[in-house]
Amino acid sequence: MVFSLPNLLTLFRLLVAPTFLYLYSYYLSPRTSLILLALLLSAEGSDLLDGYLARRWNQVTDLGKILDPFADSLYRVTVLMSLTLPPVSLPIYLILIFLYRDSSISTLRTVVALKGVALHARLSGKIKAVLQGGTILTITSLLYFFTAEWIEQETMSSVSTTLATIAAAYTLFSGVEYLLAVRKG
Repeated sequence: MVFSLPNLLTLFRLLVAPTFLYLYSYYLSPRTSLILLALLLSAEGSDLLDGYLARRWNQVTDLGKILDPFADSLYRVTVLMSLTLPPVSLPIYLILIFLYRDSSISTLRTVVALKGVALHARLSGKIKAVLQGGTILTITSLLYFFTAEWIEQETMSSVSTTLATIAAAYTLFSGVEYLLAVRKG
């Protein structure tokens, strides 16, 4: 079922990514910051809901198994890449950690699948997703406080970089754990 609700929820995340980039880049204001936060909350909620509904309604598909991690990765990396632009100005090397990890694990999944082995989601990968989602939501909340002139740009940028650094460190750990799991298996 290509057009099942779980797959449509997954596709929604792919639409959120360019929308976030566009609004963040060209229309930043307190109101836009709230819209961005609502978009991110919807996207993170869709990430929780799509897998649950697919399993509950027996609509797990091969397309969904491929599309879901792809959409998650593309959505989060695009949002984080957007946040390298002012006023948040995250360091690009942090976002490259997210990108390299996700690309490596996707490639690894493909390689082991060609050998007839499925590389299932690990707890560390789920924690990584929650940590990245929480980081993105927190930074976007800080962005609202900045655009409303309640906090300084330096404070927002410093706290955002600290949060992204913590998420990047755990992302690295998660990637290494996947690599070790395949090596043992």
